[in-house]
Amino acid sequence: MARRKMEDRNVRKLSKRGGSYAMTLPVEIVRELKWKNKQKVIVRRSGNKVIIEDWKK
Repeated sequence: MARRKMEDRNVRKLSKRGGSYAMTLPVEIVRELKWKNKQKVIVRRSGNKVIIEDWKK
């Protein structure tokens, strides 16, 4: 698979898996946030945006 152009690097597609939708996150962002596999996150909507945050106990 060819590499994306720099301006298209953060363009992602939604895919349907079962009854849910899935999207891959850029690995640079996940590493920068130090997120781990199977980590709990909070997904919320703010106007026209979707915000994904780390889950706090």
